[in-house]
Amino acid sequence: MKKVFFTVGPSQLYPTVYGHIDEALKENIPSISHRSEKFMDIYQNTTVLVKKVLSIPSSFHVFFTASSLESMERILQNCVYRHSFHLVNGAFSKTFYKFALQLGLKPEKIEAPFGQGFDFDKIKIPKEAELICITHNETSTGVSLPMNKIYQLRSCYPNKLIALDIVSSAPYEKIDFSKIDIAFFSLQKGFGLPAGLGVLIVSDKAVTRASKVADRKSTGSYHSFSSYLEYEKKSQTPETPNVLAVYLLGKVASDMLKKGIKTIREETVEKADHIYKFFDQHNRFRPFIKDKDFRSKTTIVVDVGNKSKQVRKKLQNKGLVVGSGYGDYKDSHIRIANFPAHQLDDIKRLLKQF
Repeated sequence: MKKVFFTVGPSQLYPTVYGHIDEALKENIPSISHRSEKFMDIYQNTTVLVKKVLSIPSSFHVFFTASSLESMERILQNCVYRHSFHLVNGAFSKTFYKFALQLGLKPEKIEAPFGQGFDFDKIKIPKEAELICITHNETSTGVSLPMNKIYQLRSCYPNKLIALDIVSSAPYEKIDFSKIDIAFFSLQKGFGLPAGLGVLIVSDKAVTRASKVADRKSTGSYHSFSSYLEYEKKSQTPETPNVLAVYLLGKVASDMLKKGIKTIREETVEKADHIYKFFDQHNRFRPFIKDKDFRSKTTIVVDVGNKSKQVRKKLQNKGLVVGSGYGDYKDSHIRIANFPAHQLDDIKRLLKQF
C-alpha cells in the first residue's frame, strides 16, 4: 500500500521529486565536485529560482546550511554581540531562545502559552536588543502569527534586525522582505524534499551588521557570514554541501513556478479550510487553536482527547500517516501537514476516516 505522509516534516515528497532523483542519478549529480563548473551552474540556477518563488529582492543573499537549527545558531553568532529578543510560543521558538543562552548571549523573551499567539500591541522590545527573533509558524502548536503584526514591529523598531523562522510556512506565506532582514527554512516541509539542507536568506543590512559584530568577537569559522559571502561570489559554498539537495531544490522551485505560486497558495488555503471546517463540526475532535486569526494553514493541530495513538494507528492502516502531538501533547493531539505536495483528494480520503 502506497502511503501518504501528512507528517509535519519530513513530509510527503513533491510529486515531481521521484523523476528528478532519477535524472540526478543519470547525470551523476551526487558525485560531482562542489568546486566544479557544473555545481556552480546548479548553485546559480537554484538560488535564482528560490528567489523567484519567494519574491526575494536582489539585495538579499541565499546561503545553504545543514539545517534550520544550524541557521538559528549562525544568525545569533553573526548578528548579535550581546542582546537578542525572542517571541516564544512553542518548542521551536523556545529553541531559538535557548541557543542564544548557550552561546553566552543575554537574550530576553516574551512568552505566550502553548497554542496561543501574542498581543503585538503590548510587546515592548528592549532598547538594547539587537535582533528580534520570531517563529512565524510554530510547528509544535499550529500557531501562525499574522504577517501584518510582524511588519508592525518593523514600523515600531526600524533599527533592529528581524529574523523570521519560515520553516513550516515557506513557500506558502507571501513575505514582504523589505520588512524583515533574515529568513530561513529547510527542505523537508513545504518544498516536499528529503531532509538535509537548510536555506538562510540574509539582507545586506544583516551582512553589514555581521561585519561589525565580527570586529568585536568571533562569528564562527567556515560558516560565518563573511565566509558565506566570499564563496557566494564564486557560486560555491564554504564546505562540501548536499549537492543533490541543492539540485533538487532548484528543480522543485522551477516546477512550482510553472504551476504558479499564486495557485499553490490558493490551493493551500482551500485545503486548510476544508480540514478546519470538518473538525470545527466534528462531534468529538476539535482544532487545538481556537482563535482563527492564529490558525496555521500548513500545520493543523487537532485535539483528539487521549486518542492520538489509536487514531494514528487506524489511519496508518489505511496508508495515511499523520504526526503525533508535540511534547506533553503527544498523546492528545495529532498534527496534519498541509504542504504543496498534499492533494485535496488525499485530504478528503483522510477526513473520511474520522
